[in-house]
Amino acid sequence: MGIKRRQERTLRRDALSALPPSITSAGSASAAGDVGIDPYRLNHSRVTVIRPRRGKLLPDIAELWRYRDLLWQYVLRDIQVRYKQSMLGASWAVVRPVASMVVFQIFFGQLMGLQKQVDGVAYAVFVFAGLLPWQFFAEVVRGVSLSMIANAHILKKVYVPRLILPLSVIGAPLLDFACAFLVLAGLMWHFQVVPTANLALVPLLLLSVIVVSLGVGLVLASLAVWWRDFAHTVPFMLQIWFFLTPVIYPVSLVQNPHYRWMLSLNPMVGTMDAFRAAILGQPIQVETLAVSLAVGVGLLVTGLMVFNLSERHFEDVV
Repeated sequence: MGIKRRQERTLRRDALSALPPSITSAGSASAAGDVGIDPYRLNHSRVTVIRPRRGKLLPDIAELWRYRDLLWQYVLRDIQVRYKQSMLGASWAVVRPVASMVVFQIFFGQLMGLQKQVDGVAYAVFVFAGLLPWQFFAEVVRGVSLSMIANAHILKKVYVPRLILPLSVIGAPLLDFACAFLVLAGLMWHFQVVPTANLALVPLLLLSVIVVSLGVGLVLASLAVWWRDFAHTVPFMLQIWFFLTPVIYPVSLVQNPHYRWMLSLNPMVGTMDAFRAAILGQPIQVETLAVSLAVGVGLLVTGLMVFNLSERHFEDVV
């Protein structure tokens, strides 16, 4: 009982310290009543005072863990409303990559003579194996970059750890990826592509894609809150990034070693090449993957720092 009373006194003292000096200097609950604060609630209720964290560059992981149930609820919300009132519903998760594969098969396969094989596999399987991680990456970057603007009503009404909102965006694209992966398995069976033990690396490589997409998305989300131009830049940036990444063409087309090293600085190049190699049973370029992983981790740390330093002002300018 003594511990409980001491805790209540501490909470009341914290609440008093958060009041204006005109109230705390009065030294009594009657002063609080003069400005509309219920003295009974002040003396008998537990008050939680939320202050911005200062001097820390990275977010509080322990706080995110305490709010894990809320994170799960936001993930479910995004999944439920993703294809709500849509005729095809969740089938869009399969329709989009399949339609893109057909288009690339026609224009790049038949018109450019790649319809038979690329790196020893059918071009349709080659392209589809690249479209899966790329579309996941693009969806996460697009969702994370707009997460703070889309949830402005939440930021202004109730406190939640700000990082929960961009993290919750990952759930729906991940479900789409799982559905489309089943189509890839059917294509591999049709074209007689036998997977190898490297297939077990797919979850780790998918985690690498999440790291890169979060890093890029958090930076864009922080900037888009202040300047809406960045929200309009995301589709244009992703379109250019698509052609700078070996999604519809193999890395082997880049023969110059200097250009190939510069290409590896794109964090999606090594990850994309390793992802496709793991699925199709081809050797993985460890050096290129290592450079892409290092760049991706750097992007994530930078994104977390920028987001953490900007989040205390989100509700003021969003």
